[in-house]
Amino acid sequence: MNFSTLDFIVFGGYIVLMILIGVWYSYRSKDESAADYFLAGKALPWWAIGGSLIASNISAEQFIGMSGSGFKMGLAIATYEFMAAATLLLVAWLIMPVFLRTGIYTMPQFVEKRFGKSVRTGLAIFWLMLFIFINITSVLYLGALTMQTTLGISILWGVLGLALYSASFSIFGGLRTVVRTDLIQVVVLIVGGLFTTYLALNAFSGGEGFLKGLSLLMEKAPEKFNMILFKGEVNYMTDSGEMKDAWIDLPGLSVLIGGMWIANLYYWGNNQYIIQRALAAKDIGEARKGMAFAAVMKLFLPLIVVIPGIVAASMNAPIEKGDQVYSWVLSEFIADGFKGICFAAVIAAVGSSISSMVNSASTIFTLDLYKPYMNTEASEEQLVRVGKIFAGVALLIGVCIAPFLANLDQAFQFIQKYTGYFSPGILVIFLFGMFWKGATSRAALAVVLLSLPLSLGLDVSFPDTQLPFLDKMGISFLILSACIIGISYVESKGSDEKGIELERDWFKTSPTFKIASIVVIALLAAIYGLMW
Repeated sequence: MNFSTLDFIVFGGYIVLMILIGVWYSYRSKDESAADYFLAGKALPWWAIGGSLIASNISAEQFIGMSGSGFKMGLAIATYEFMAAATLLLVAWLIMPVFLRTGIYTMPQFVEKRFGKSVRTGLAIFWLMLFIFINITSVLYLGALTMQTTLGISILWGVLGLALYSASFSIFGGLRTVVRTDLIQVVVLIVGGLFTTYLALNAFSGGEGFLKGLSLLMEKAPEKFNMILFKGEVNYMTDSGEMKDAWIDLPGLSVLIGGMWIANLYYWGNNQYIIQRALAAKDIGEARKGMAFAAVMKLFLPLIVVIPGIVAASMNAPIEKGDQVYSWVLSEFIADGFKGICFAAVIAAVGSSISSMVNSASTIFTLDLYKPYMNTEASEEQLVRVGKIFAGVALLIGVCIAPFLANLDQAFQFIQKYTGYFSPGILVIFLFGMFWKGATSRAALAVVLLSLPLSLGLDVSFPDTQLPFLDKMGISFLILSACIIGISYVESKGSDEKGIELERDWFKTSPTFKIASIVVIALLAAIYGLMW
């Protein structure tokens, strides 16, 4: 894509401005305690929580990965976005009250309160591996790939640049600075993303506007707007030149009643870098309103991250690799002077996600591994210093590994699949730990130890063509649920002194939350009803 001088000025100006803002916020930040650095002093309002949730979630894997998946299999990939909206409401209603009542900073801390130190340590290690080797690494790679196809910058230099950019507001200022910069970046990514989609649809309609373009797109490519894909319904060419059934990635009704719920409940309810924003809320009311706000925004994000890919497919774009689709859209439809704005939206998404992941990896290492095992007497000042050092280490590891992901077919599917190795077991531990007093510590530890081998075993025994990875996640969840129930009953006849005493008042919600929930569920029902 040819960037004009004006595009470079706009894009470069945005990068410099964000770095200066991040450094300024970090300098002003008075993070004297762990609560200040890791949880922003537990004072976030609902709008900051909702905006930061979206900024942290929408990253290169959505802009780039989901555009590529939309190019190949259509709007069905947006199920991850639509089902996330419903999941956010469920987590806000049932899970957040338990977390906030226990006063935790990290997910492993909750596990220790319920199941003991050994289970906490096992999960802390799991999460660090996931954040560093899958999440941070893949987002760095996807952002660098877009910089390569857009600006001609090599993957290595792109990775280094993104790491330095993210470091400016993720290492020194803590969660407070991350959230403040998130709020700026979420505006940029939504405005820039919507502008890109508008121009793509306007061009597709021959200049007759956004709505005409969308209507024409649905008319000319109806197969791209099926939300539920059955076996053999949609086939696409992989980057390696092989035909693949889209059912393997999105197996029919499993996206509504199966493994998709496992993926989403884990991501939105147990994922440290997401849930950390809600843990930093002023109170449960603010946390719920923030998550409901994010749920409403989720419904509209497919317009930004999937529709451009469908436009490219309908115009027979000469794409060699799915993850290059978004760059092609920018090149074809965005006029000089505006490319810089739209590309800044992608970098905003990358920067906010990396900073969130780095901050959360730092939080888990410092509070769940360093303090319990390396320095039990660490002062608040020492904890903050170690957190900053480990944030830098996590970024450095990601920089070293990211360039080796260049042979991926669809990066979004890669992230979902390998996160799925961990998520069923983690979700089992949290759900049973919260809502069943009979779950025992040894049963939970068994789930931790069995989780990865079981997922790997299912993957080796059943190729994706026979059993899609979402279905494997569902089966893994059921097997591990049976394990925790069986071992708990054998060990203690179904009683545990560490069981959480839930109170009915915890689950009462405000009228605002109820109204938002009704609106979201009604819109989801309409979407799936019309596009079945």
